Amino acid sequence: MGRKAKCSIEEKQKAVEDYINGIRSMSEIMDDLSIKSARSIRDWINAYKEQGPTALLPCNKNQSYSKEFKIKIVEKYLTGEASVTDLCAKYGIKAHSSLQKWISLYNSDMELKDYDPKQEVYMAKARRKTTFEEHTEIVDYCIKHNRNYKDTAALYDVSYSQVYSWVKKYDTNGEDALTDKRGRHKTDDEIDELERLKRENLRLKRQLEEKDMLRTYMNGSVNYFV
Repeated sequence: MGRKAKCSIEEKQKAVEDYINGIRSMSEIMDDLSIKSARSIRDWINAYKEQGPTALLPCNKNQSYSKEFKIKIVEKYLTGEASVTDLCAKYGIKAHSSLQKWISLYNSDMELKDYDPKQEVYMAKARRKTTFEEHTEIVDYCIKHNRNYKDTAALYDVSYSQVYSWVKKYDTNGEDALTDKRGRHKTDDEIDELERLKRENLRLKRQLEEKDMLRTYMNGSVNYFV
């Protein structure tokens, strides 16, 4: 039986209430809704118990998290006050992976930053000047975290397109490709025909990459519920 793309609010609420009232078991709910993992249902139940039916409403945009909020939640986890699942349910954190990432950064002595997500992170121009050392650190982080360009861009306060471009350069030509060569760039009139053709090919390649980024964004909209 194939898995549904998503469940309606009514289906989620009935599943939770049936489970709480002993009408249906976890496995029965999974079969009825064609869900392969019990984790989603457990998340619904925990969120419902903490926040009521409104916790099952879909999240139409990414959530904002302050630095202070992240630190408070991480410290609650590290002191053993609650599990990742319980904290996500209690404080409305839609993705376990978000909290797990905060814990990892905190334990690595990396700064937790305010996060106010905006769609512009995907295609925005450069937010600030960055150094070669920052390029290598950002690329390393992105690759180690499953090439999550959006989260990396938000974490380091750079744009999605910057992260995407640096990773692609690294993949193609290694670390040397991340060196900032601004200020030593010749105009098209100052180079020969062969170099102009190379540049034109590069421009076309970048245009295709930008289209690929846009498709990635359009197909990767956040949906934390089944």
